[in-house]
Amino acid sequence: MFLIFDPVYLILATVGYMIMFFMAAFIAPKLAGRLAGRFSLYTSMLLVAVLILAVSGSVIYYVLVYSGIYIGFYGLIAFIVLANLAMYLLSPYIINAMYGAKPSPELQALVDEIAMRLGDRRKYRAMIVKSPPNAFAYGNFLTGKFVAVSDALVSMLEKEELMAVVGHEIGHHRHRDSAVMLLFGLLPSVIFYLGYALVHTGLRDDRNRGSALIGIAAVVASFIVQILVLAFSRLREYYADTEGVRVAGKLPMQASLAKIHAFYHRVPRALDEIRDSSFKALFIYAFTNAVASPYVSMRDIEMLKKTKVSPVEEFLSTHPPISKRLTFIDSLPY
Repeated sequence: MFLIFDPVYLILATVGYMIMFFMAAFIAPKLAGRLAGRFSLYTSMLLVAVLILAVSGSVIYYVLVYSGIYIGFYGLIAFIVLANLAMYLLSPYIINAMYGAKPSPELQALVDEIAMRLGDRRKYRAMIVKSPPNAFAYGNFLTGKFVAVSDALVSMLEKEELMAVVGHEIGHHRHRDSAVMLLFGLLPSVIFYLGYALVHTGLRDDRNRGSALIGIAAVVASFIVQILVLAFSRLREYYADTEGVRVAGKLPMQASLAKIHAFYHRVPRALDEIRDSSFKALFIYAFTNAVASPYVSMRDIEMLKKTKVSPVEEFLSTHPPISKRLTFIDSLPY
């Protein structure tokens, strides 16, 4: 917790974020533009996943095997893994307490119906939460799987639109996104702190100056992996949208996203509230700016599809921008 006072940590983190912003602003958009449309969603997810694992595995292996790392480095990895695992196990209890989550028989009936439509026999626990319009999926093997919808969103959406949102959230459970993103999210943290420890080792011991250079390279690699993880997270949002479309159709899925988007751009205070949440990566709403009409119609949806967003903002977000989600839904065959 006192790392923020360590000048080595501050320098590495600052330089790393500068590299990440540079890649997000210039390199990533060009790469994405060249690859767009060449691969299917499933192929894209596979390629990004393989790239994340290959880069992360190579860097971690090189650091641990070829740099004369002592046993304390393995302890560092164990600490990071255990801390994140503890958060994964405890987060459902924290979320329920933070948002005043309560069971809802009416929502439970809808969740059960949608699960049946998707051919999913697992039991999902439907919860109503007190928050601005939003929905999210959470839970683990200890607590069970939850589908939470805010009371404000229930009152805002038509039944078919609400079904699309619930289908999206069940999709996250069906695709095991919590566990998948926990694993992938660990990798850049492990690489960064291994690099940070290596830099300290090199600075303390003149005989290990090469360790500092390897450490700096590892820190840079950690931010590259972080960008890949963010890209993978956005692909998983598209993947979950396919389930919402399967349940209710394209238009209800698009209308639900557009209505949520319009609300938050009419009520900036509500947007600030959820943007600052520790659990914002779970939410269905994408935190990228675009101008939306307060009243959602087909014309509004078509206008949103054409909205441009900042490449930096897009590539540093866990969710795709609303314009790309709406366009993606149009491309689905069902």
